[in-house]
Amino acid sequence: MAILPILTAPDPRLKTVSAPVEAVDDALRKLMDDMLETMYDAPGIGLAAIQVGVPKRVIVMDLAKEDDEPAPMYFVNPEITWTSDETEPYEEGCLSVPEFYEEVKRPAKARIDYLDYHGEKQTLEAEGLTATCIQHEMDHLEGILFIDHLSRLKRNMILKKLTKSKKLDASHNL
Repeated sequence: MAILPILTAPDPRLKTVSAPVEAVDDALRKLMDDMLETMYDAPGIGLAAIQVGVPKRVIVMDLAKEDDEPAPMYFVNPEITWTSDETEPYEEGCLSVPEFYEEVKRPAKARIDYLDYHGEKQTLEAEGLTATCIQHEMDHLEGILFIDHLSRLKRNMILKKLTKSKKLDASHNL
């Protein structure tokens, strides 16, 4: 397994719409294993393949608490088939938008069809943090970041700070 570099905004690759996966094979399982290791190392609770520069419809998540056993989830070609009318606000963060957290309202419940780690069809009835996280990660597959749900002013302020931070990091690495 390998820890992969995570793309950060405003990297234009994060705006890529990811392509469907043709088959769940050993190469895809290796990508999912590497993504999971990368996510744990970051640390985070969800990661979409595009965040490591791979424009495929693949997500890994693990919502286990710190002291609990890891509970990795793998989603290949996930598709939301239903969402509740009821919404819930949640303070979201993102490995591709480091150190920024903002409240985003999303449907409180969702049903997702997907292929698992072995390519088997699955359906997940999600609510709470699980529903929020899967919707956040699925946004990545469409080239959408959580900051795209914010006002233009807030989004631009965050992107400006991230760009400035990247320039500072680059000048320190000279």
